[in-house]
Amino acid sequence: MLTGKQKRFLRSEAHHLNPIFQVGKGGVNENMIKQISEALEARELFKISILQNCEDNKDTVAETLVKGTGAELVQIIGNTIVLYKESKENKQLRLPN
Repeated sequence: MLTGKQKRFLRSEAHHLNPIFQVGKGGVNENMIKQISEALEARELFKISILQNCEDNKDTVAETLVKGTGAELVQIIGNTIVLYKESKENKQLRLPN
C-alpha cells in the first residue's frame, strides 16, 4: 500500500509521461492485462488512457487492471489511469519513506 507521500512522488514522476496503453470499445481483456504486466516490470510507472468509446466505467477499468496486474493505483485523472508496480529485475524509482 502506498502512502500519501509516495503517491505524491509518483504523480510528479508520471506528470510528463504519455499514455502507452489505450482501453477502447473492447474493454480490458486477458491479453491486455498480460501486456500491461510485462510493461510494468520494464517501466514500473506509466499511464493508461481510456478512450471515449470504452463501455466500462473508468473506476471499473482501473480496478480490473489493479487486480489483474497486482499493481498500485496511483491516480485516476480525467480519462487517464496512472499505475505503479515495483520491478523485480529493473528497479528505476526509489520511493520516499
